[in-house]
Amino acid sequence: MSSTDLEQYRAELTGYCYRMLGSGFEAEDAVQESLLRAWRTHDPQRSSARTWLYRIATTVCLDMLRGAQRRAMAMDLGPAVELGEPFGTPLPPSRWVEPIVLPEDHAVRRETIRLAFIAALQHLPPKQRAVLILRDVLAWSAQEVAGLLETSVAGVNSALQRARATLPATTPVDPPDHAQRELLERYVAAFERHDIESLVKLLHEDATTSMPPFAWWLRGRDQIRLAMLAPEASCEGARLVPVTVNGGPAFWQTRPGPDGRHERFALVVVETSGGLITDTITYLEADRLAPLFAR
Repeated sequence: MSSTDLEQYRAELTGYCYRMLGSGFEAEDAVQESLLRAWRTHDPQRSSARTWLYRIATTVCLDMLRGAQRRAMAMDLGPAVELGEPFGTPLPPSRWVEPIVLPEDHAVRRETIRLAFIAALQHLPPKQRAVLILRDVLAWSAQEVAGLLETSVAGVNSALQRARATLPATTPVDPPDHAQRELLERYVAAFERHDIESLVKLLHEDATTSMPPFAWWLRGRDQIRLAMLAPEASCEGARLVPVTVNGGPAFWQTRPGPDGRHERFALVVVETSGGLITDTITYLEADRLAPLFAR
């Protein structure tokens, strides 16, 4: 089989590896390695190209996860801070669940690619993680998964049961629709006017906000309001440029540079539920994440 034939599976394989690894960069590396190995070793008498690719990709991901620390969101690393507490020491990129940019034509169940779900998956042992993704997200049969993992159907069903019991619950997320677009337009307008009072009214009372690479995070509309009113935290003059990350809304936050031109400062991922904003994750390392959007 030619490399061109294998390329048709790149997008779906990237989604699988991303759920396993929690990093868009690592997922791309895993997919590239899997495609190369499959091109060299695929035997059509043994399995289909797709099954062979998933077998290799699973092995690659399990190897990458061996000995690695669990990737996490700030909320997984400790309790919410009180306003005024220091940010602390930034953590390395390998500690964070990071975003991914998928092709616009790549059909995906949004709830299975959102950051909160990816972070929840990281609580599972790697093999249980693979079983749950293959069975519950990709809808493979227990027999297909057993063949891929070279185990029994009973073993797959047992692993799936344990994974479902361990997986933390996540908050339902609003589907993209007119109401969500209107909410986000109001959010952008209030942010760019630096109208903190209007912006805070768009937040859920238990909304959270975090800023990787710092483990610092806040919970509650009132705490977020006070943080945004602090002079040292002012975003006056900043703009928000819409992008799509993890199948949902996000923005490049830009700030005016010395020459007056706006420069990327952060990537802000937004989640909404029940017509309000429930979470904002501001990834401060914009230059490091920018290459994801150029691929």
